[in-house]
Amino acid sequence: MNITLRSFLPIAAAAVALLATSAPWSARAEDPKPSATGTWSWTTPGRNGGAERKSTLKLKAEGEKLTGKISSPGREGQTMEAEISEGTIKGDDVAFKVVREFNGNKFVMDYKGKLAGDTIKGKMEFERQGEKQSRDWEAKREVEKK
Repeated sequence: MNITLRSFLPIAAAAVALLATSAPWSARAEDPKPSATGTWSWTTPGRNGGAERKSTLKLKAEGEKLTGKISSPGREGQTMEAEISEGTIKGDDVAFKVVREFNGNKFVMDYKGKLAGDTIKGKMEFERQGEKQSRDWEAKREVEKK
């Protein structure tokens, strides 16, 4: 079998192209990171065995800055809405605060969580009657209506 350089070049080029596109070390774009931008919701148990309460969080991520609003049902059934503050997203770490006021008293809820696809899972910390308390929270991304 007599292989000439001219007949070998197309085979070599094809082999190099195949290796370049399939090798793990190839220069490909990274898998896209999940975005925190969107509408998220979760439910919490009602007080004294009452109906579950649905919270909705609308987030917008710009770089590491996170802005948005959270809404949830109030005691009288009306929807309460508040801006988030100090919102950040660093890698898959999401953090923000929510400040609400009831009867002249300020309540600060500190949310921290991990973003994984269409889920944010973490802890919410707050102070009640002088004691720190925390609750788990897990928000799911809502499908955008068209």
